[in-house]
Amino acid sequence: MSGRMGNEKVTTLNLEVVDVVEKENLILLKGPVPGFRGGLVKIRSTNRG
Repeated sequence: MSGRMGNEKVTTLNLEVVDVVEKENLILLKGPVPGFRGGLVKIRSTNRG
């Protein structure tokens, strides 16, 4: 069967922000990040307070 794969939204919880490098616009995360290299990743805060 032919079809289209990879067009899914995946949520990964409990990733730790290790460092932010402002000069290179980088956010370094600790943990598995889904997707391919160069793909778009949306980061949002889940602080409830």
